[in-house]
Amino acid sequence: MSDFAQSVKQQADIVKVIEGYVRLRKAGATNYSGLCPFHKEKSPSFSVHAVRQFFHCFGCGVSGDVFTFVSKMENVSFPEAVRIVAQKCGIPLPKKEYSSPEEAAEARMRRKLLDLHEAATVWFEQQLAAPEGAVAREYLTGRGLDAKGIKEFRIGYAPDGFNGLRDYLGKQADVETLRASGLFSQKEHEDGTMGPLYDRFRKRVTFPIANEGGRVIAFTARTLETGEKAGAKYINSPETPLYTKGQVLFNLDKAKGAIRTAGFALLVEGQMDCISVYLRGIQNVIATSGTAFTEMQVNTLKRHTTQLAVNFDPDAAGANAAEKSISLLTEEGFDLKIVTLEDGLDPDRYIRERGLEAYVKAIRGARRQADYLIERARQQFPGQSAEQKVKAMNFLLPHIRRIPQKLVRDQFAADAAQKLGIDSAVLREELRQAALKRQDHIEVKASALTEVERVLLRALAVVDPEFEQVRRMAAQALTEQPALFEALPCCSALVELAQRQAADPMEAVQDEGQRARLAEALLGETKSPGVGEVFSALQEIQERAIGAQLRAIRAQITEAERRADHAETAVLTQQKLELDRALRKLHHQKPPED
Repeated sequence: MSDFAQSVKQQADIVKVIEGYVRLRKAGATNYSGLCPFHKEKSPSFSVHAVRQFFHCFGCGVSGDVFTFVSKMENVSFPEAVRIVAQKCGIPLPKKEYSSPEEAAEARMRRKLLDLHEAATVWFEQQLAAPEGAVAREYLTGRGLDAKGIKEFRIGYAPDGFNGLRDYLGKQADVETLRASGLFSQKEHEDGTMGPLYDRFRKRVTFPIANEGGRVIAFTARTLETGEKAGAKYINSPETPLYTKGQVLFNLDKAKGAIRTAGFALLVEGQMDCISVYLRGIQNVIATSGTAFTEMQVNTLKRHTTQLAVNFDPDAAGANAAEKSISLLTEEGFDLKIVTLEDGLDPDRYIRERGLEAYVKAIRGARRQADYLIERARQQFPGQSAEQKVKAMNFLLPHIRRIPQKLVRDQFAADAAQKLGIDSAVLREELRQAALKRQDHIEVKASALTEVERVLLRALAVVDPEFEQVRRMAAQALTEQPALFEALPCCSALVELAQRQAADPMEAVQDEGQRARLAEALLGETKSPGVGEVFSALQEIQERAIGAQLRAIRAQITEAERRADHAETAVLTQQKLELDRALRKLHHQKPPED
């Protein structure tokens, strides 16, 4: 421990420092007690010794000095913990020594830019309170923000002028520093010279972006204009010596304590979503500021938690951002759940219209990552054909590949096979092997005709009037229950044969691959199929369909039981019983007479 750290430790009062995080009560002459901040408990087991200047939890066994406590609470290194304790105690920090003049100059510039951003934040707040800020105040009121919330997030207003902020900050810094701040823009003249600086943000509501220590380092600004004059709805500060967009998580400075208490973080997409959710009581919320997660943001969040609930906007852009974020977070070992909101609402609108209780319920009902992605695959590649199922599998495999744990990958693949209705043992094994080997794509070659396909193709290709009954049986089944046949690779050929006008069945089938399947069935034919053969083929298709429904119902029952949703479990159990009865009835059916 350095001399400075030793000096800070001697001057710091551990009780006062810890009271900044935990409510403590006197428990004897020299001891204080409270609820441990490092694990969940209802009865206090956390003690602080005022004389010996250490803490200990009898519940989880954590103990240490003031630096250990701050390091754990803030998720920072020892030197950073020393700095934080020194600042809390009003102890001046020693002057930092730099390895070069350039490094010293960069540090001075960063300090100047931090001061400029603080001054800009104050100025924007003043403009919001001024008469010219009335339209901005009206907009914020319409978004459900009151004066307390506006003050907490230091929301401001950039008025409709080019020089207001420049003139204000020009008294505090030179042109080079103003240019480096990102708060101003410049236009290049035709002769290559640069024009004067002017305010970047104009007639916009400003939202400060803070670093993890709570210092403002950038802004997001929302336009209040409409039509052609509006420009981009949101514009951000450019990258500066202070700010790199892919490194910062909006609201982490406020949320980190709540994340630690709740045991997980709630990730939303936009800053208004984050502000709205935070102000209504869910304070473990952070935002990506409209982008997919980056590796740097993942590393930052990982210091605080690896448990994450993701609630991005329901539109296509939000879903794509969610998928990209899921991929990166999965690879880093995060335990993810996905929150989906009813009626396609974003978090801000949902919590304002439905209330806090409804939103908390939605978070508690968040789906596992696997369930969310499988449902996305089903939505993007609907239908029961083998081709669609392979596309769905190839959508999922890049996500499965990123899961570090082999057992989890295997379980994901098994869930996918069940919920996508992959009946083929070949396809199921292909998916399982690809998941275990961490492949992100599979190629499934066209399989040979099954006996069911052969029988139905031959029946629908009948031209001899003597066998018209078998053609009518197959065509009627296809017309009345087309969904049963969608999983068959020859489905489109069956449909075209059932509707054919041409005498030659080969002319009725348009697709070359489907014609090849029909040709294979007909070339192996010695006679047209009988009524019993067609009946058995149709019965097998029905059995497969009911079997797939039963597998899906069983998976839904398991999920409902996991959520302890007894009402849903009862409904699903009744549906399963009905399917069981339908299957037994099917087994007792007899074929019609020839």
